[in-house]
Amino acid sequence: MTRPFALAFVLLLSAGAGMPMQAAAPDDAPILHALNRLTYGPRPGDVERVKAMGLQKWIELQLTPSRIDDRGLEARLQRLETLTLDSETIQREYTGPAMQERRKRRLENPDAVRPEPGMRNGANMSPMNESQRKSREVITDLEEAKLLRAVYTDRQLEEVLVDFWFNHFNVFAGKGITRNFISEYEREAIRPYVLGNFRDMLGATAKSPAMLFYLDNWLSSAQGAQARRSSGINENYARELLELHTLGVDGGYTQDDIVNVAKAFTGWTIERPAAAFRFAPGRHDRSEKVVLGQTIKPGGMGEGERVLDIVAAHPSTARHIATKLAMRFVSDNPPAALIDRAAATFTATKGDLREVVKVILTSKEFSSPDAYRAKVKTPLEFVASALRATGAEVRTALPLARTLRDMGMPVYFCQPPTGYDETATTWVSAGALVSRMNFAVDLSKNAIRGVRVPLSEEQTLAMKIGAPEFQRQ
Repeated sequence: MTRPFALAFVLLLSAGAGMPMQAAAPDDAPILHALNRLTYGPRPGDVERVKAMGLQKWIELQLTPSRIDDRGLEARLQRLETLTLDSETIQREYTGPAMQERRKRRLENPDAVRPEPGMRNGANMSPMNESQRKSREVITDLEEAKLLRAVYTDRQLEEVLVDFWFNHFNVFAGKGITRNFISEYEREAIRPYVLGNFRDMLGATAKSPAMLFYLDNWLSSAQGAQARRSSGINENYARELLELHTLGVDGGYTQDDIVNVAKAFTGWTIERPAAAFRFAPGRHDRSEKVVLGQTIKPGGMGEGERVLDIVAAHPSTARHIATKLAMRFVSDNPPAALIDRAAATFTATKGDLREVVKVILTSKEFSSPDAYRAKVKTPLEFVASALRATGAEVRTALPLARTLRDMGMPVYFCQPPTGYDETATTWVSAGALVSRMNFAVDLSKNAIRGVRVPLSEEQTLAMKIGAPEFQRQ
């Protein structure tokens, strides 16, 4: 087997479902298992570092990310200008000018064929001008940051959880102006709460313009067509709040609950042009509501807050969240006893997510040999794992973002509110295996633009003289 293909084969083993446990010393297997579940994959030397600290102390450290120095990652992110901007600035200075330019072109030439989204520099389009480049920069910064964080942050568990919770409260960057809000959404509605309180994160996502726009609640109004930019009461957010964000599909709610929740959230909208949450009293339904058997008296914006209180404290929510976290960290079919304990912790702590995650990560089920290699990594986890395993230097992550699109997992572009699936059946197929093998081969040959894998002197010399095993296909 030639060297690149041998390395590619090792990458498929090490970054597919976890490091081969049979290749590890018996004492190292639990450490490798934890590194594969709590991080985006072990780097060279990680096993020794965790062993020196002690596995339980390392887990405790990852559960308290503020104690971890992450200045190395911060330095890599500094060049990504839009990450720290608020949504109003992004809309005014980055996406707005390009949008106005497109409107102007359509008015001047209404019969022109509109290009497919994402097309540029093709036969039907001229190269991007400055406004188009700046508009695209919002997404490319997000894509780069996602991959750089996955590969380089030392706060690995926090980053894994940011991905988990963004997926849980998914919004689709391809819908209208949603992309204007995503940087702020992840930064302010998701990241601060992944090891905090569930109710706080639920409230932050409910008020985020990203969620309000994506699920159309910003248009929901009891005044119907009489209200500006409204078509009446919209049930999209109410349905996903109950079905996906809290109780779960079998959580015990009814269609009447959905209708009443939707009424409670009428008037929760977006301030324009400030691109921020506001409550519009004139659009709110003032009737009494009954949600999950509890009566909610008329109270304006407070009705929506009361709904969030009810669903966050509901036993079905505790079980739904416990199940999803156990699926992420243990197996696609986690043991019922573990779910019971995690759900009980969720209820007892009023949604303290650090405590719920800790129960799972320190459980006998998590450390059981049955859980080893029981998960198949998503494309994002696979790519990040391969980069970490090889010690790759990522100068630009945009080619990697394109790789994820080719693998069926474009970051921030999952269209349905369900987010990307966690289970193996979604990601295991002949085509998926070929895509992963191709990526592993390209990575092992240093054939991915912007990414450099350290090679031995022998491998470097072979590349220079054009040995067939190192040539680009």
